[in-house]
Amino acid sequence: MRLIVGLGNPDPEYQWTPHNLGFMVVDELANRNGIRVERPEGKALVGRGKIVGEEVVLAKPQTYMNLSGISVGELLAKYEVDLDGLLVMWDEVQLPLGTIRIHPDGSAGSHNGARSVINAVGTQKFARLRLGCGPDYPLSSRREHVLRPMKKAELEAAAEMVGEAGDAVEMILTQGLDKAMTKYNRRMPDEPGESEQN
Repeated sequence: MRLIVGLGNPDPEYQWTPHNLGFMVVDELANRNGIRVERPEGKALVGRGKIVGEEVVLAKPQTYMNLSGISVGELLAKYEVDLDGLLVMWDEVQLPLGTIRIHPDGSAGSHNGARSVINAVGTQKFARLRLGCGPDYPLSSRREHVLRPMKKAELEAAAEMVGEAGDAVEMILTQGLDKAMTKYNRRMPDEPGESEQN
């Protein structure tokens, strides 16, 4: 069993904002695989099914971003998934829009949702897929950037990235994290490592 969590905010006004890219990948995986992520489970909406033959639970925390870890902790306990079976996906303002990165561990930087998950599970050692929504912004304006609806061109780039992220998740499930990292972590010049996002 794998628990695949996309981070985001539940209100409709945030649906097409960069901060909801994690939700978008969950929706992509659900649509591809006929999984309905609609059942309330604690503080999340979940759907259970199979992706490339692997049993999965897809989840979208409904706690708002900053409290995402509460939901993740509850789901890990309910489904008896260990941390090796957890994959969390979130937006990353330090990566260009359209770029994804996969890592087996690492800090949250200043991404509040990721920090909440780390605090809830008690470790940084869980797989994560970060979804670029940059270019990078000064700290003072990052919150405004990630919470504003994306424009048409941004949505088109985001849709392509979300599709690629769906492919990457399927590869993680079938071939493992290392092979997926080799394929999808195409580092750009002067690219930072882990998140420093608001």
